[in-house]
Amino acid sequence: MTTPPNCSGSPNGEESRHPFFDQLDQLWRNKTAIAGLVIVLSFILIAILAPVISPHDPVDASLYDQLKPPVWYPAGTWKNILGTDDLGRDMLSRLIHGARVSLVVSVVSVGIAFAVGVILGAIAGFYKGFRDTLIMRVMDILLSFPHILLAIVVVAYLGPSLQNAMIAIGIIYIPRYARIVRASVLEECEKDYVTAARAIGARNLRIIFIAILPNCLGPLIVQTTLGFASAILDAAALSFLGLGAQPPTPEWGAMIASGRSMILRAWWVMTMPGIAILMAVLGFNLFGDGLRDALDPRLRD
Repeated sequence: MTTPPNCSGSPNGEESRHPFFDQLDQLWRNKTAIAGLVIVLSFILIAILAPVISPHDPVDASLYDQLKPPVWYPAGTWKNILGTDDLGRDMLSRLIHGARVSLVVSVVSVGIAFAVGVILGAIAGFYKGFRDTLIMRVMDILLSFPHILLAIVVVAYLGPSLQNAMIAIGIIYIPRYARIVRASVLEECEKDYVTAARAIGARNLRIIFIAILPNCLGPLIVQTTLGFASAILDAAALSFLGLGAQPPTPEWGAMIASGRSMILRAWWVMTMPGIAILMAVLGFNLFGDGLRDALDPRLRD
């Protein structure tokens, strides 16, 4: 008795599996990536729920509660679990609201870099010639400067503020996305589906945004995830120098700057925001590395 042929399209009778599920399995098996994802989701949740879970107003000062230590330290109280700063403001509340500030800065700055970089990279890779040369030489000029120095120059020109810091960080990250997209578009343009789209008379913009760019999302997703970590660091650096968030905005870099003069007698004022930056950046980096391993077939198990 013969076995009836299967209709699944697979020689073993199994349905073909979408590559997305293979990538998801690869990501799930990466324990460090899952740990990073947990940290990232916690960071985002804290930022969204900051007004609800914050025990005190982050800018509410009290002359009677100056430099109170954390609860586990001698003379610490449960009123201020992580202590207070030199103006009597609750450290835990400022850290929680600082997460919201850092999240907004990272999303806006990376969004600026993503939008501009993708458009410039797509134009350079698709049209080639003079446009490619002009765009990539400008990107090379931007890359020739140390990125934090370039951000300082931009903020110094625009004026110290959190909004200008986001613009500056977005500008210095544009070359990263432009180069990634250009390389991907150059590769995709040689494939048959692009030739077929041109043959049927599809417009260039439709080919770029509908056909080519969706196939370039893998490296862009990884770069965006890692870009959030870099943006948090750069925003903290600018605020530490007095060029980013201005008092009394609860930003982690500005909190470190205000506590550096009292590190010996009130270590928590500078240490707590430093730990917050460390955890947020670590989470995005771990998750970004896991995404890279999952989306790149050459790195799969």
